[in-house]
Order: sequence, then C-alpha cells, then structure tokens
Amino acid sequence: MGIQGLAKLIADIAPGAIREQELKNYFGRKIAIDASMSIYQFLIAVRHDGQVLQTESGETTSHLMGMFYRTIRMVESGIKPVYVFDGKPPDMKSGELAKRNERRSEAEKQLAQAQEAGDSENVERFNKRLVKVTKQHNEECKTLLTLMGIPYLEAPCEAEASCAALVKSGKVYGTATEDMDGLAFGTTILLRRMTASEAKKLPIQEFHLNKILQETGLSQEEFIDLCILLGCDYCETIRGIGPKRAIELIRQHRCIEEVLKHIDGNKYTVPGDWAYSQARSLFLTPDVVNVDDVELKWTEPEEDKLVSFLCEDKGFSEDRIRNGAKKLVRSRQGSTQGRLDDFFKVTGSLTSAKRKEPVVSGSAKKRSRGGSTNAGKSRRGK
Repeated sequence: MGIQGLAKLIADIAPGAIREQELKNYFGRKIAIDASMSIYQFLIAVRHDGQVLQTESGETTSHLMGMFYRTIRMVESGIKPVYVFDGKPPDMKSGELAKRNERRSEAEKQLAQAQEAGDSENVERFNKRLVKVTKQHNEECKTLLTLMGIPYLEAPCEAEASCAALVKSGKVYGTATEDMDGLAFGTTILLRRMTASEAKKLPIQEFHLNKILQETGLSQEEFIDLCILLGCDYCETIRGIGPKRAIELIRQHRCIEEVLKHIDGNKYTVPGDWAYSQARSLFLTPDVVNVDDVELKWTEPEEDKLVSFLCEDKGFSEDRIRNGAKKLVRSRQGSTQGRLDDFFKVTGSLTSAKRKEPVVSGSAKKRSRGGSTNAGKSRRGK
C-alpha cells in the first residue's frame, strides 16, 4: 500500500520536489530497486490475452520475462541496477497483510461470478487482484539476476528501508519503487515508473525528499507523522482526516501527540490503542542491511546458463535470450564512462555563488583576452 495519497499531496503542496526524466538520463547511476514491487508489476503487466505467461506445464513466467527485458533496457541506458528483496515483514504489518488476504478472498468470489457470467473484462480485472508475489517468484528472479550478472540484496525486513539506507550511505543514487513509503524511510531520491512497461511511454517521476521538506516546512520526523496520518502499512488512521486536513494539522501542531490534544474527538475517530508511535519508530530506525558490508558488483552474464534456465526450463526463445545476453555484454563494455557530476561537487546555489566581476579596461583587457602562457596554464590547473 505504501502511503495513501502522498504522491498527489506532494504534487499539490510541493510541486518543485518532483522532476520528470527519461530513462537515458540515469546513465552511470546506481539504482536500488524494490524487487517485490517490480515482480508484482511484471505479473500484472506481462500477459497474453489477459493471462499471465506460462510454460506448457503451467508454471508462471511473466515475472522472468519482465525482469529479463526491463533490466536489459536499464543496463542499455547505462544504469547499474541492484535489486533488493523483502525479508521478514515487521510484526506491525500483520494487520495490513490480513486486510490484503480479505481483499483477495473477496476478489476470488467476484472472479468466480464473472467467469460464470462470461464477463471477460471483469475476469481479467479480478485475476489481477489475485496476483501475489510468492517465494518461488523471488527465488527464480534471484537465479535470473545472478546469471545476468546483476547484483541483488536480501533485506532483513522491508526492502524500501534497506534501499533508503543504501541511498543515504551514498552506495546508490536513488530508490526505484512505486510505494511512497521509501520517503518516510528517508531515501533522499525516490523514482517511480522506472520498472514500468515501455509501452506506457511514461516519464520517470523523481521525488526529492529535501525539496519536499523545504517546500512543506517540515522536518523528517514531522513528515513521518504526516505519512502516518495519511495512512501507512503499520497502523490505522484517524477516521475523517484526509490529506488536506492532515497537512494542516501537522503544520499547525508539528506532531501527532499535539494533534490528538487539539482535534474534536466527536468529529474525528481515533483508533483504540493507536500504535502511531511504534510506526514512527519503525520509519526512523528500521531493520536494514549493514551498508558497510555491502559491496556491489556487476559481472558478465553467463549466456549458456541463461539459455539453459530460460529456454530449456521455462520455454523462452533461445535466439532472443542469446541476443539479450549479448546486449548486456555490449552495454557493460560501453558504460565505463562516468557521469560528469560524479567529478564535480555542488557547494552552493548558482545565485549565492555568483560574484561581481571586476571592470577590466585598456591593456589589461587585452591581456585578459590573450593572456600569457603561464597565466593560461595556471587557470587551467585550478
């Protein structure tokens, strides 16, 4: 679920925090990708006649097809992806997981009714609602990434939290996910649509946390409280408080404790034993990978093993898989050049750094245009 309504709220109250980019603009960037979210997207989007792709024996392959080709597309654009897989969900997420199971059970009933009525449109819709990323999906994708030479990590808990830790440590540029709770975990840059289908032709949305805090006037702790009021995976919300009212209350009272003191209990329903403080702690101090021990390595793909895994085992076209492997090799050979902004560090804004140039006239102006050899060398050496 992530944070309910956060993306739209940011667009309304902090539009300067969102940029739109093309995939090619991330050349040379290392990106941490929420693996489970990506696999879920592939299971939803990579289909034929509304059905997931399968082997002759009925094994699902949509997730492998999506991860193989989308990862190649990123590598061809000069991106260095690292996938991060979820670990054990926190105990506080059990309520949200139970709700998801209830929604899945309801979707199963609606699917059966649609099938009985011959309603193909609703059959496809309810089939998608039943999509769930399984342990087998994860393990197969890990095998695929290993054979492609793409690194992955297993988070001890939530993948988005470990992605954020990698970003904050400088190991990667940003977190690619559709769930906005990456910002609550403190990722400085969150990228949406990076693993979306090329067919949609949507630009990548880049959310900058520092700009969000600057334009909203909130600290990170206050921003987390805003996210909890909006609705997160770890606790319930106050009934009757929507996004607009939530930001008003946090700006006025600065924390949930003060909000609770000032809201009308008859108008707004506060959950009993509301675990907002525990949710806050989970966002502030999550269980994450030890970034000091993380060493990210991108290696050559193992073409023959890819063919064995995807073609012999999963029924993929051998020509296409070999072509894909060769694209990975070519892209690795052509992506050794670094980004210019990796060599230059920004020390201030252009406005603050601008200085008034001295007036130069006469012979001094001529010297400034021509300059002596030594002077030219001195300037170039700075």
